[in-house]
Amino acid sequence: MTKKPHEDTKLAKYVERRVLELKSRKSQLQIANEAGFPNPNMITMIKNGTSKLALDRVPSMARAVECDPSYLMRLALDQAVGDTSAQAIVEIFGTPVTANELAWLQELRDASGDINPRMTTRGRSVIRAIFGK
Repeated sequence: MTKKPHEDTKLAKYVERRVLELKSRKSQLQIANEAGFPNPNMITMIKNGTSKLALDRVPSMARAVECDPSYLMRLALDQAVGDTSAQAIVEIFGTPVTANELAWLQELRDASGDINPRMTTRGRSVIRAIFGK
């Protein structure tokens, strides 16, 4: 069995999971149509890693799979240009921040009185404990 070029990417796995999660409300054909793909098989090709998600399709695909476009762009960048190049892009332009991450940041600023608190070992431990790590 030959390995597909993008099958082990986080994006392929994420799209596969989102399609499965949306299955009770949308068909894969509906998702393809909403994402603007003329060929509904494109969703299958992205899920199984045969094809990668073009960067210009990220906004419509994010709407179709009902996810944050910044998060999907982060995954698509990594898939499109590789980890090293994606890191360089993030270093230059900054990390795309999802709406959920922005809410955490706003809460942190509010809770700290907007004093720009330094990350401490205790703070890191508390945050990681929230996520069971």
